Amino acid sequence: MQFTHEHREIQKTLKRYIDEHINPHVDEWEAAEIFPAHEVFKGLGNLGLLGLTKPEANGGAGLDYSYSMAMAETLGHIHCGGVPMAIGVQTDMATPALARFGSDELKRDFLAPAIAGDMVGCIGVSEPGAGSDVAAIRSMARKDGDDYVISGQKMWITNSLQADWMCMLVNTSDDPAHKNKSLVMVPMRENGKLVKGIEVAQKIRKIGMNSSDTGLIYFDEVRVPQRYRIGQEGAGFIYQMQQFQEERLWCAASTLQSLTNCIEWTVEWAQERKLFGASLADQQWVQFKLAELKTEVESLRALTYQACEHYVAGEDVTEWATMAKLKAGRLNRTVPDTCLQFWGGMGFTWENKVSRMYRDGRLASIGGGADEVMLGILAKTMGIAKRPAK
Repeated sequence: MQFTHEHREIQKTLKRYIDEHINPHVDEWEAAEIFPAHEVFKGLGNLGLLGLTKPEANGGAGLDYSYSMAMAETLGHIHCGGVPMAIGVQTDMATPALARFGSDELKRDFLAPAIAGDMVGCIGVSEPGAGSDVAAIRSMARKDGDDYVISGQKMWITNSLQADWMCMLVNTSDDPAHKNKSLVMVPMRENGKLVKGIEVAQKIRKIGMNSSDTGLIYFDEVRVPQRYRIGQEGAGFIYQMQQFQEERLWCAASTLQSLTNCIEWTVEWAQERKLFGASLADQQWVQFKLAELKTEVESLRALTYQACEHYVAGEDVTEWATMAKLKAGRLNRTVPDTCLQFWGGMGFTWENKVSRMYRDGRLASIGGGADEVMLGILAKTMGIAKRPAK
């Protein structure tokens, strides 16, 4: 995959916005443990950056998925992990199924405002008892006339303390676990207030990604029209697995620039840091480790670009996206950890950029499917693990 002039221009536009409107405030948002999502998203929406791959009829640009990859990579210039993740939820996690399978009404009422930056969305899959095991979710939507009445809980939900709507995976029948789920668009706020029956039960504090708000959300008899269902009833599990392809590709692409920055910051530090009559960069061990890390990141880049190329060609990239997500998660742990060691005591300070990456990057091996889930998927695609009976 090669970025064209158009890709580069989009990246330049986004980089300017990051430098002028995001990075100057990152430290403040990290301390507050939240950032103004509506304000930031509106700015991105005004630049046409929230719907690069979405239909032109809904305000998107109608471009292929390589443009999402270019955007995700550029978001790595943001000096924290929480804000890029929140943006990725809006563009590549909560909206793919809506854009692909949603009715014209749903696209008008939820997708178009999300692309414009007028609404903040979130994706509701994980629950207290069901994280990587998506089939185990227990939230239920029973039918009552033309409505669904939804009860249950959703946990670890990014953007949920500010979101206007949730794309919610919920059980809509008593059929087997892979055939009883639907994706339903659930309005969360009206005129700034939570919809009746929805409660933010807890703002979850985390060891990293601090500027990203994360919530435990309760649903108690929340009434939603059945026409707010995305696509076919009972197809939600399949739709969500398809959304995971884009989420995992996005996760891999979003780490490339931030990992590169981490290495470059450390090279600069190592060249300046003096010890034992020489610079830290004069130590062969340091040279070799940083060279090895750069090689690993470029290997991830090649894998991610290849996965995107297959996806743009219309192929099923479950295996490619899974490998890229797995590798990204691993490198988000090893690269900041190794670099932090070279920073010494400075690396153990809260404000240090590498220590923030160390904290933020740990999520990549957990969110969107843990490493062990990725390995299980790969084992199945390789034919060395049994697939569950249908």
